[in-house]
Amino acid sequence: MSLISQGINNVRVFNLPQSIWPDGRCFAAPRTALVKWRSSWTDKIYQIYVNGSFAGATVDFYARQLVVALPRSPMTAVRVEVFAVEPKYAHIDFSSELSQQNYTGRVKLKILRSQRLPLESQIQIYFDNGTGDIDYDNPINAEPIFIWTSVYDKAGFAMSRFGQGDFGFDSAAAIGLGLGDFGLGDFGIDADSLEWVSESLNRGVYKFALVVIDGFGNQSEPVESELVTVIPDATPATSLAILSFDKQTSNLVLSVN
Repeated sequence: MSLISQGINNVRVFNLPQSIWPDGRCFAAPRTALVKWRSSWTDKIYQIYVNGSFAGATVDFYARQLVVALPRSPMTAVRVEVFAVEPKYAHIDFSSELSQQNYTGRVKLKILRSQRLPLESQIQIYFDNGTGDIDYDNPINAEPIFIWTSVYDKAGFAMSRFGQGDFGFDSAAAIGLGLGDFGLGDFGIDADSLEWVSESLNRGVYKFALVVIDGFGNQSEPVESELVTVIPDATPATSLAILSFDKQTSNLVLSVN
């Protein structure tokens, strides 16, 4: 494995303020965080992985902090990991080497959001429970998922790209180039996204659908996913006992529970 975790400690993640009021209160910059750590290495480059995905790398041996983009995850925590690598591997994505056990039996949906979506809009998620027919009467998210968790995620009036946002909201608050989902947004502005993770599901094939609801209760047409195959990890054995062993045939019989 090319990723080195030994010698790295005190990993901390901080919100970056987008604006600060005179009384000290602040609004965090959307999707952005400052990651700091301590390390005993003096000849390595550092890579940051967010929820198992490559998020960035330092450019010198002595850097101990990096600003990275975070996904909006209203239902689950965000996992941030720091690894040391040899300088020649700094640009290589090693996410395939990381354990994804926290997602076993679960489905993660990545939902792109646009500044054109209304401020008070929310998302409801439905699925077919493996039957092939999606149940649109019972959403599976425990509570509504608001697309804009803060009014400050939306842009202000006449700040930039006038007339291309909602009434009173231009697209100035959109994240910049290279900070989101590259190539899925407007020119020079990457698409922002939310992430939702399901509860553990049984083995099977599932289909999901998303519906956007605005502040007046108007619903969009459902957007359905492709078929998703879920194969949970095997349940570990709780006990192991030897029932018999034949020395002449080397036949061993075990009891596994």
